[in-house]
Order: sequence, then C-alpha cells, then structure tokens
Amino acid sequence: MNLRTLLAQAQDFYALSARSLLGIFHRPFRVRETVEQMDYAGSGSVLIVILVSLFIGMALSLQISTELAALGLKMYTGKIVGIAIIREIGPVAIALTFAGRVGSGMASELGSMVLGHQVDMLRVFGMDVVKKLVTPRVLSATLMLPVLTVIGDGAALFGGYYIAAFVSHQSGSFYWGQIAEIMNFNNIVSGLAKPFLFGFLIATISCYMGLAARGGARGLRQATTTAVVLSIIMIIVTDFLLTQILFLLLGMQA
Repeated sequence: MNLRTLLAQAQDFYALSARSLLGIFHRPFRVRETVEQMDYAGSGSVLIVILVSLFIGMALSLQISTELAALGLKMYTGKIVGIAIIREIGPVAIALTFAGRVGSGMASELGSMVLGHQVDMLRVFGMDVVKKLVTPRVLSATLMLPVLTVIGDGAALFGGYYIAAFVSHQSGSFYWGQIAEIMNFNNIVSGLAKPFLFGFLIATISCYMGLAARGGARGLRQATTTAVVLSIIMIIVTDFLLTQILFLLLGMQA
C-alpha cells in the first residue's frame, strides 16, 4: 500500500465519520434502526461485560491486596482498586470487549450486505447508505458503551469487594467507604468521557471496513479482522491521549 492509497483511505474514513455524525441531526431520523442497533450493542453485550468486569475486578483486588499486605497497607485496597477501575481499566477493558463483539458484528454485517449487493440496491432506490446503515450504528455504539461501562465498573467493584472481604478478610463497609470517597467529579468525568469517544471510534472504523469489503469470503474475513485490530489500536492510543488531555483540563497532576 503506497502513501497515496493510505491518504485516500484516511480521507474516505473521515468523510464517512463526519457524514454519520451529521446524519444524527437531519431527517429522516432512523429511529427503528437505531433502537435495533442499541438493543444489539447494549442489552446483547451486558452479560459478557459483567462477566469480564467481574473477574477483572477480582484479579485486580487479589493482586493489589497481596502486595499491600506485605507493606501493611492492605486497608487501602478499595481505594486503589476503585481508582484503577473507574479511571482506566474499566473503560478500556469494556471498550476492547465491545470492539470484539459489536465492532466485528458491524463490520461483518455491512460487509455481507456489500458482497450481496444489498448496499448497491439501496443506492439504486436513492437511499442515503450512510444515513440508513452507518448513523444508527454510530449513534447506538456512542450511547451504549458508556452505559455498559457503568454496569461493568459496578461489576468490577463488586468483584473487588468479594476478594477484599471474603478472601483478604478486610472490612466490607470500609471497602465501600473508600469507593464512595473516590467517587468525585474528576474521577467520574475521567471514567465516563472515554467511552463516548471509544464507542464512536469503534463504530466508525467497523462500518468503514465493512463497507470497504471486497473479494468474497476472504475479503469479508480480512475486513472484519482489520476492523477489530484497528479498533483495539485506536482504543489504546486514544486512551493515552485522552488521559493526558483530561489530566490537563481537570487540573490533575500527571
């Protein structure tokens, strides 16, 4: 792939992202399609998000309490687990899970529609493909990922509580007291600002790769794989950049 091709693909991606975002504010509003996508992206992902987050919280609490016990600081397990989950691990882990389940589904579904000439048929009938297919998916992912992040954070904190109270034999009320203490404006904003951007990136990347699928089953496989890989890379890179920006805006010391 030469530089010219790469720049052309980047231009097409940014154009698709802008059109999908602008489509939210213009008629016709694809309410039914958006609700269907929200159901797929949101309620369809709740169980896996809870399971992943629960065991992440348990593993993190076990590791931290073990290390802090050697220093005589085991009582601070709740505070460290809470900050790590809410600010960083929760949003990133849930976004990666979301990319693997929802992003791959979006890419494969749109890719199948392209290869089956359903997208061409929509264009023949004069429909705006981005408005009908991409905007509902982008909107649903942007709205549902923050909700899933809140649910996942709760599950992770509960998993941390189980390890702290029943394995490390700490005070459960003290654990939740520390969690309540770190629930301040800065930590909540740091944890909830990221999923909106993550959801938007996952949906736009997945939709772009799905619509760009060519070459039969092999092309569909490549498009889906590329969508997930690019989403993972963008989540990690964006997380670092957004953390730096939030620290600066919120006056937090890095």
